[in-house]
Amino acid sequence: MILVLTAGFGDGHNTAAYSTAEALRCLCPGEEVEAIDLISEVQPRIASVLKNLYQQAITHFPSGWRMVYRMLEKSDVDPQDSAWLAPLVRGLREKIETFQPRLIVSTYPLYAALMDALRKQGVEVPRLATIITDSISVHRIWLMQPSDLYCVADAETREVVEKLGVPANKIRITGFPVSLQFTEKLAPETHRPGKQRILYLPSTTARRVSTTLDSLKPLLASGVQLTIPVGKHSSRLYHVLRKFTDEMPEAHVEIIGWTTRIPELLRTHDVVICKAGGAILHEVLAARIPAVIDYVVPGQEEGNAEMLLSRHCAFRTLTSVETGEAVAKVLADGGKIGRQMRDNMLPISVPDAAMRTARAMLE
Repeated sequence: MILVLTAGFGDGHNTAAYSTAEALRCLCPGEEVEAIDLISEVQPRIASVLKNLYQQAITHFPSGWRMVYRMLEKSDVDPQDSAWLAPLVRGLREKIETFQPRLIVSTYPLYAALMDALRKQGVEVPRLATIITDSISVHRIWLMQPSDLYCVADAETREVVEKLGVPANKIRITGFPVSLQFTEKLAPETHRPGKQRILYLPSTTARRVSTTLDSLKPLLASGVQLTIPVGKHSSRLYHVLRKFTDEMPEAHVEIIGWTTRIPELLRTHDVVICKAGGAILHEVLAARIPAVIDYVVPGQEEGNAEMLLSRHCAFRTLTSVETGEAVAKVLADGGKIGRQMRDNMLPISVPDAAMRTARAMLE
């Protein structure tokens, strides 16, 4: 049995966990592979409050989050001295005793601390493999407690982790585990030649989303199509989107709720507007779609953005006007710059990263 541990603070941890679990099931048919959010399972109320505070902080108070992020680099996480972490230690012990896993996979840094606490209590724990979900700007908290293996997205991240004291033989470059859908052939009906298509994944404030949509109006008026998967943001963006579609009734705009089609959408559009999350930017690479990054969470996402920007695979914008201009630039001249950006992605695109990660762990 293999136990995969995640936490719902941002999408990256869950994407890495569920994609790796999917790959492990493919490689180990007949073996149980369980992916769980232990924090939400053991401390549901605290987890809900913390996740909400985290989302509010990164969306509305980025400077405050930057301060917290830096403070965490100077602190030690010791479950023995923390009242709210003690139930998580007990919960992990119960999972180990119940499932008796031969391997634990972690996509969230806290779990290494819980494993270390169990070792100190004399509990026999299985081997631990950690997937570091950030690129280049790796937080020290990932490495405070030991892991038997670290899987990282790229050579630059490996170099950073080595400099932070991890032996080279414990680090494997596997790419970021994205859905196995990126390795599958697209159905013929998903190809829509002719019209250019923008994919917008909104994550900023409602005001910023509104002004970004305004910046896209000239492109939509010229016949460019727009797809907006709103997912968990549907309620907070309802009035913004309603006002926008009322103002442009003739525009080709498709608004999608919660969906599992993000891999397909990324592979069938010409440009995507998104934040610099670890999961989405590696999905961008897997799909080789030009990106316009309209928001970077201070600290943890800066390395993710640098990964694409340094290779000329994306544009970074600070205002809504810049976002509209960057999208227009990608689509201009029949998508000439967009095609060059796709070519730039080819050397670092790893659509089968989940399989590579799973193989490294099984080895």
